[in-house]
Amino acid sequence: MPAMALPEAPTLPAAQARALTQDDALRVSQSAVGQAVGDYTLRDGEGRPVRLSSLRGKPVLVSFIYTGCFSVCPTTTVTLKRAVESAMRALGPEAFTVVSIGFNVPFDTPAAMRAFASQQGVYFPNWLFLSPDLPTVEGLARDLGFSYTASTGGFDHITQVSVLDQEGRVYRQVYGDRFPLPQLVGPLRELLTGAPPAEESLASFIERVRLLCTEYDPVTGQYRYKYSILFEIVGGVIGLSAMLIFLLVELRKTRRVKAIQPR
Repeated sequence: MPAMALPEAPTLPAAQARALTQDDALRVSQSAVGQAVGDYTLRDGEGRPVRLSSLRGKPVLVSFIYTGCFSVCPTTTVTLKRAVESAMRALGPEAFTVVSIGFNVPFDTPAAMRAFASQQGVYFPNWLFLSPDLPTVEGLARDLGFSYTASTGGFDHITQVSVLDQEGRVYRQVYGDRFPLPQLVGPLRELLTGAPPAEESLASFIERVRLLCTEYDPVTGQYRYKYSILFEIVGGVIGLSAMLIFLLVELRKTRRVKAIQPR
C-alpha cells in the first residue's frame, strides 16, 4: 500500500485541497504501467534544458518530490539513494539514470532543487534534479500515474518510484518511503539483462555475466557476487573448450589416416 506524504510546510490554501485516497492513488499509478512517457523538457540544477528523450537508451528511475517537504520527501530520497548506490555496485555506475522531479511549481526552482540534492547528499552524475513548468508537471503526473493534492500541511501524494524501460515506457512502480532494495534493483536487472543486443561484443558479454552473477544479501542489505554461478559459467566454458579440442584432434587423426591410405 502506498505511503502518503504529509509535509509540514503548507504551500496552498486548504480550500484548494481535495481528498486523496490510497486506493485511488494506487489504481491510477498501476494504470500507467506499460504506458509511454511523453517527451517533456525540464531544467536541471543549473537551469539548462533537459529533454526526457535524451535519457532513452537506458532504464530511468523517476521520483516526484517537492523541496518544501521536511519529512517524507527527504526520507524517500535517502532510501532511493541507498538503492541507487546498491544498484550501481551490482549493475554498474552508468547502467541507468535517476531523475527527481519537483512538482511544486513555481517554488521548486533549479536553485531549490540543487539545494535539496545537496541536503540529501546526492552527488551522482547519473542523478538529475529537474524543474518543470506547470503544464509539464500535469503531463508527467498523468503519464506516470502520480497523484497529488494540496493539503493543510502542504501536499498529500503517493510515494512512488517509477521504473522506465529503455524506450521510456513505465515498466514498474515501487511504493513507499522505505522499500526493500530488491524491489528497485530487480526491475533494473530485468531490463538490463532481458534481451541481448544484435551484435554483442566481448565487453558487453562480460557485463551481462557480471549482472547475472550478483545476488541480494538480506543480512547486509547489499548486492554481492554469487560466485557459484560464475564457477558454473567458467566450468561450462572449460567443458565446451575441451570438447571442441577433442573434436579437432579426432578430425586431424581422421584426415591423417585418409592421407596415408593407398588409393
